[in-house]
Amino acid sequence: MSNTGFQEAVEMVCQEDRRYNPEAYAFLRDSLEAIIKRRKKSKKEVLSHVGAAELLDGFRLHALAEFGPMALMVLNYWGLTQTSDVGQMVFNLVQVGIFGKTDEDTVESFRDLFDFREVFVSPFRPIVDSLNGESSLRVESLL
Repeated sequence: MSNTGFQEAVEMVCQEDRRYNPEAYAFLRDSLEAIIKRRKKSKKEVLSHVGAAELLDGFRLHALAEFGPMALMVLNYWGLTQTSDVGQMVFNLVQVGIFGKTDEDTVESFRDLFDFREVFVSPFRPIVDSLNGESSLRVESLL
Protein backbone atom coordinates (compact mmCIF):
# COMPACT_ATOMS: atom_id res chain seq x y z
CA MET A 1 0.00 0.00 0.00
CA SER A 2 1.29 3.44 -0.85
CA ASN A 3 2.26 5.90 1.84
CA THR A 4 -0.56 8.21 0.72
CA GLY A 5 -3.08 5.39 1.17
CA PHE A 6 -1.70 4.68 4.62
CA GLN A 7 -1.88 8.33 5.65
CA GLU A 8 -5.45 8.64 4.39
CA ALA A 9 -6.41 5.52 6.32
CA VAL A 10 -4.78 6.88 9.48
CA GLU A 11 -6.67 10.15 9.08
CA MET A 12 -9.93 8.18 8.85
CA VAL A 13 -9.03 6.11 11.90
CA CYS A 14 -8.06 9.19 13.90
CA GLN A 15 -11.40 10.84 13.14
CA GLU A 16 -13.16 7.83 14.69
CA ASP A 17 -10.70 7.11 17.52
CA ARG A 18 -8.88 10.19 18.79
CA ARG A 19 -6.97 8.38 21.56
CA TYR A 20 -3.80 7.89 19.51
CA ASN A 21 -1.63 10.39 17.67
CA PRO A 22 -1.26 9.75 13.92
CA GLU A 23 2.50 9.49 14.43
CA ALA A 24 1.90 6.45 16.62
CA TYR A 25 0.34 4.66 13.64
CA ALA A 26 3.33 5.50 11.44
CA PHE A 27 5.63 4.22 14.17
CA LEU A 28 3.59 1.00 14.40
CA ARG A 29 3.97 0.51 10.65
CA ASP A 30 7.71 1.19 10.91
CA SER A 31 7.95 -1.36 13.73
CA LEU A 32 6.29 -3.99 11.55
CA GLU A 33 8.70 -3.18 8.71
CA ALA A 34 11.64 -3.56 11.12
CA ILE A 35 10.34 -7.00 12.13
CA ILE A 36 10.18 -8.05 8.49
CA LYS A 37 13.75 -6.79 7.93
CA ARG A 38 14.95 -8.79 10.95
CA ARG A 39 13.23 -11.86 9.55
CA LYS A 40 14.99 -11.41 6.21
CA LYS A 41 18.31 -11.01 7.98
CA SER A 42 17.80 -14.17 10.03
CA LYS A 43 16.45 -16.08 7.01
CA LYS A 44 13.03 -16.61 8.62
CA GLU A 45 9.92 -16.78 6.48
CA VAL A 46 9.20 -13.14 5.67
CA LEU A 47 5.61 -13.54 4.54
CA SER A 48 4.36 -15.45 7.57
CA HIS A 49 1.91 -13.84 9.96
CA VAL A 50 3.20 -11.55 12.71
CA GLY A 51 1.36 -12.32 15.94
CA ALA A 52 0.74 -10.04 18.89
CA ALA A 53 3.76 -11.14 20.94
CA GLU A 54 6.20 -10.76 18.04
CA LEU A 55 4.70 -7.42 17.02
CA LEU A 56 4.89 -6.05 20.55
CA ASP A 57 8.46 -7.25 20.97
CA GLY A 58 9.42 -5.59 17.68
CA PHE A 59 7.57 -2.45 18.73
CA ARG A 60 9.49 -2.44 22.04
CA LEU A 61 12.87 -2.91 20.35
CA HIS A 62 12.12 -0.26 17.73
CA ALA A 63 11.02 2.26 20.37
CA LEU A 64 14.15 1.68 22.43
CA ALA A 65 16.37 2.00 19.36
CA GLU A 66 14.63 5.12 18.05
CA PHE A 67 13.97 7.03 21.26
CA GLY A 68 16.28 5.54 23.89
CA PRO A 69 15.52 6.85 27.38
CA MET A 70 12.78 9.09 25.93
CA ALA A 71 10.75 6.13 24.61
CA LEU A 72 8.18 6.08 27.40
CA MET A 73 7.66 9.83 27.20
CA VAL A 74 7.18 9.77 23.41
CA LEU A 75 4.80 6.82 23.52
CA ASN A 76 2.78 8.39 26.34
CA TYR A 77 2.58 11.65 24.37
CA TRP A 78 1.12 9.65 21.47
CA GLY A 79 -1.50 8.14 23.79
CA LEU A 80 0.19 4.77 24.28
CA THR A 81 0.47 3.65 27.89
CA GLN A 82 0.09 -0.13 27.69
CA THR A 83 0.32 -3.01 25.26
CA SER A 84 -3.44 -3.08 24.72
CA ASP A 85 -3.15 0.40 23.16
CA VAL A 86 -0.90 -1.07 20.47
CA GLY A 87 -3.45 -3.83 19.94
CA GLN A 88 -6.25 -1.30 19.59
CA MET A 89 -4.23 0.58 16.97
CA VAL A 90 -3.60 -2.67 15.09
CA PHE A 91 -7.31 -3.44 15.02
CA ASN A 92 -8.14 0.12 13.99
CA LEU A 93 -5.87 -0.45 10.98
CA VAL A 94 -7.43 -3.87 10.36
CA GLN A 95 -10.88 -2.25 10.22
CA VAL A 96 -9.80 0.09 7.42
CA GLY A 97 -8.01 -2.65 5.49
CA ILE A 98 -4.40 -1.59 6.10
CA PHE A 99 -3.42 -4.57 8.28
CA GLY A 100 -4.69 -8.10 7.99
CA LYS A 101 -5.53 -10.60 10.71
CA THR A 102 -6.16 -14.28 11.22
CA ASP A 103 -9.17 -15.79 12.96
CA GLU A 104 -7.03 -16.28 16.07
CA ASP A 105 -6.03 -12.61 16.32
CA THR A 106 -7.90 -10.59 18.93
CA VAL A 107 -7.45 -7.29 20.69
CA GLU A 108 -7.18 -9.29 23.91
CA SER A 109 -4.05 -11.05 22.63
CA PHE A 110 -2.25 -7.72 23.08
CA ARG A 111 -3.37 -7.21 26.67
CA ASP A 112 -0.72 -7.06 29.45
CA LEU A 113 2.15 -8.69 27.55
CA PHE A 114 4.58 -6.34 29.28
CA ASP A 115 4.59 -3.24 31.44
CA PHE A 116 5.49 -0.11 29.46
CA ARG A 117 7.19 1.58 32.39
CA GLU A 118 9.32 -1.48 33.09
CA VAL A 119 10.50 -2.20 29.53
CA PHE A 120 11.09 1.41 28.51
CA VAL A 121 12.69 2.68 31.74
CA SER A 122 14.60 -0.24 33.27
CA PRO A 123 17.19 -0.56 30.46
CA PHE A 124 18.40 2.93 31.38
CA ARG A 125 18.57 2.57 35.14
CA PRO A 126 22.10 2.76 36.55
CA ILE A 127 23.69 -0.59 37.30
CA VAL A 128 24.89 -1.10 40.85
CA ASP A 129 28.28 -2.70 40.40
CA SER A 130 30.01 -2.49 43.75
CA LEU A 131 29.49 -3.96 47.18
CA ASN A 132 28.99 -0.55 48.78
CA GLY A 133 25.97 0.09 46.53
CA GLU A 134 27.48 2.85 44.44
CA SER A 135 26.03 2.93 40.97
CA SER A 136 27.93 3.54 37.81
CA LEU A 137 26.85 5.76 34.97
CA ARG A 138 26.67 2.97 32.42
CA VAL A 139 23.33 1.53 31.41
CA GLU A 140 22.21 -1.97 30.62
CA SER A 141 22.60 -3.16 27.05
CA LEU A 142 19.42 -2.85 25.00
CA LEU A 143 19.92 -5.83 22.74
